[in-house]
Order: sequence, then structure tokens, then C-alpha cells
Amino acid sequence: MQVILSGGDIVTMNPSRDVLLGGSIVVTDNRITAVGSTAQLRAAYPDAVHVDAAGCVVTPGMVNAHQHFTGDPLVRSCIPDLLAPGVSIFGWSVPIHSEHTPEDDEISAAICALESLQNGVTTVVEAGTVAHPVSVARGMERAGLRGTIGTWGWDIESGPFVGTVDEVLGWQAEVLDRFPLGGLIEGWVTLVGHDLASDALLVGASDLARRRGTNMTMHLSPTSSDPERYLERTGRRPVVHLDHLGVLGPHLVLAHGVWFDDVEIDLVLRSRTAIAYCPWAYLRLGQGVTRAGRHAEIVERGGRVALGCDASNAGDVADILRAAALAAGLARDVRLEPERFGAHEAFELATIAGAEAIGMADRIGSLEVGKQADIVVHRTDGWGWSPRGDVGLQLVWGTDGRSVRDVFVAGRQVVRDGRSTTLDVGALWDEAQQRQASLLRRTGITVPHRWPQIDAS
Repeated sequence: MQVILSGGDIVTMNPSRDVLLGGSIVVTDNRITAVGSTAQLRAAYPDAVHVDAAGCVVTPGMVNAHQHFTGDPLVRSCIPDLLAPGVSIFGWSVPIHSEHTPEDDEISAAICALESLQNGVTTVVEAGTVAHPVSVARGMERAGLRGTIGTWGWDIESGPFVGTVDEVLGWQAEVLDRFPLGGLIEGWVTLVGHDLASDALLVGASDLARRRGTNMTMHLSPTSSDPERYLERTGRRPVVHLDHLGVLGPHLVLAHGVWFDDVEIDLVLRSRTAIAYCPWAYLRLGQGVTRAGRHAEIVERGGRVALGCDASNAGDVADILRAAALAAGLARDVRLEPERFGAHEAFELATIAGAEAIGMADRIGSLEVGKQADIVVHRTDGWGWSPRGDVGLQLVWGTDGRSVRDVFVAGRQVVRDGRSTTLDVGALWDEAQQRQASLLRRTGITVPHRWPQIDAS
């Protein structure tokens, strides 16, 4: 089947960053087959299904390089933000993950996938599910999202889902077998990271990813605790130790990388290791990004950086345009250098640079012939777009995911006029509410409310 999206201002994100005013895109099955003049393409493809994008801005689908699909989505805005370090993990996240059923994981993933798509995010690197990767993938597939899937594993002394090195690597291999490269959902080697892995597990996981030709992702240094623990255990800072083990490389995406020193940044750049930068999470959790974060510098020095939204009680909203605005604002304000990093650089991280960081720039991230048809149509009838100015400035500073009208993933329209075409949203909301209540009962957790909740029905 052929579809033509015509009349919009097409932000191609091609090497020249061309913006085609009033242009058109032709999609054949799952790929882009033409980009150019509306008059010429309408004449050349008279039988194509027509999607009117006149007056709209058309962009590539955006990339979220770090998003938690399990645990948090069912308890969004339930975990208090005035907690001592570690309490949110051990008092909330661990018990919640421990009680998650496969059905909980599927509905949780479907919720977050749908939110992502409605905000124009078409590709998500899932940050790791504890026990039910197949269920998480099913939720993503139901929504129509492109992404990666992985299962956590650790070989620490005690805790839920602990395994030996061989067991954990076996779990990783099962995911890679179930979700091969090239599919809409593909398997990645996915560790928790931090200090929750032995050297043998880190090396084994990295070797597995390299051997299978896929990527690996893990958390590292969102706070100062990882450097402190690595120094205590190994005598080296985290990235230095990973380099010593031979784990760094272009196959590795490190989530966060806030508390890196000069030597660590040099090693990340030299090894072509990528970073998933989740600025809202660091501000929400008070992790020190304004003190220690140097992500804009890494980008300017040629590093591989993508944006992420993290979890529903950290970054809170799966909206990469919000993350892009914050990334640009922090870079400009913290360094007091307003001429070096702005909206256009941030939007690159959300699209083509983000796609490159996760190893998918050959498939997604720009609107070019031959690439997968991951396309977002933005309405421009809101005040953030009126009157029209520089499109890069308006995408990052003037709007967010609420301007998204239509979304296509691999040529399939999954959002039309702001509504999902794949899911019964009302039924999804009802099931999520019921599962939240059941999950909290099973964990024995009561959600505290700082302001009195008074029944006034």
C-alpha cells in the first residue's frame, strides 16, 4: 500500500537538515520511497492514500533511549518525592517489581508505549524488565511502538531474581533469541548496572552483545554513589573500571552518566560508548545534574548522546520534546554560554543523533528515502506555533508532545488526530486503575497524600 503525506513543512533531519516547505512524503508499505515536491509527487502517485498535512510540521519519529516500562507506570505519581536516598528503591520499587505479574507488566508497557506514541516518540529503549520481557514486548506491540527489550539480571548476594553469571547470561540470550535484530521489537543485553554486577557478569554480558551483533545498556552514575562504590570495591572510577574490563565500546549505551570526571569522559569519547541523558529525572530526584552533568560538552566533542525520559516517578512524562527543551536550557544556563548549544542541537539528540547513539541511524531518525516510515505530524494551530517562526525553535521551545496529531511507525498509522488507532484507551485506563489497586494491596503499600483527601461526592 502507498500513502502520501502532503503539504506539510517537512523537517527532514537529513545531512543538510533541509526543511521542505509545503512538501510531501510517499510511504510504500513500511518505508519512505519519496520526499519532495507536493505537485510532483501527487502527480506521480495519483492512487496513493492521501493524508493532508497542509499547515502542519512533519518530523521524524523521536527516539527515547531510556524508559522504564514496568513498575512505575502503574504507580505514577505515587512515590513521594521528599524521600531520603535509597528509600524510593527499597521501599517502593523493589516490592512493586517483586509483585508484578505478567499481566501487570503487559498493561504497564502498553500504557507507557501509548503515552510515548501520542507524544511523537516512535522508538524506545526499554530500560529492563525484571521478570516478564515477553509480556512487556506484547504491550509494546499492541500499541504499535518500535523498541528494544531486555531482562534485568544481577549476581549480587541476595535479593529478588538473583542468579549466577551463567543463569543471568542465559536469560539475556533467551531474549535475544526471542526478539532477533531487525524486528519492530528487538532484544538487547540489559543489565541493571550501577554496582549490581560482578566483573564476570559485566564482561560476559558485553561479550554476548558483541558476539550477537546487538547492543547492551545499563545504568551508571546518575548520582555520586556509583563512583564512591566502584572506588571502594575496585580502586577505580566506574568508566575507568569498565575500560579496564574491556566493556566499553559502540555497542554500549550507558544510561545517565551524570557524575563522570575528565578521564571518564575521555574514555567514553575514545571508545564511542553512547549515553542516554534523562535530564528531568535528575532534577526531579535531586541527583546533581546542574553540578556534575556535562552532556552538552560530550555532544560538542563528538560524543554519542541520546535523550531519555526514565521512569514515571522520575522523568514522569514520556515526552522527548520536554527533555530536549530541558537539555538545551541546562546547557545554556549552567555554563552561562548561550551561543553554544540550543534548540537545534537538542532536536538532533531527539531524532537523528539519538538514532545514531542507539545504533539505528541506518533505519530511523530522519525522513529520507529508504528509511523506515516513522513519521510524526504536528498541529500548528496552538499559540506556541502562532505566528510561525524558526521551526527548530518552535519544536523545542514552543511546544511539546501535545501538538502531535498523527504518528506512523513502519508505515502503519498508530495515532490519528491524537487518538490511538490500536488500543481501546478507555478499557486500558480502567484496567490500569484496577491493577494499580491490586498491586498496592499485594505489596502492602499505602500511598501517602500530603494534602488531605476529602470525599466530597
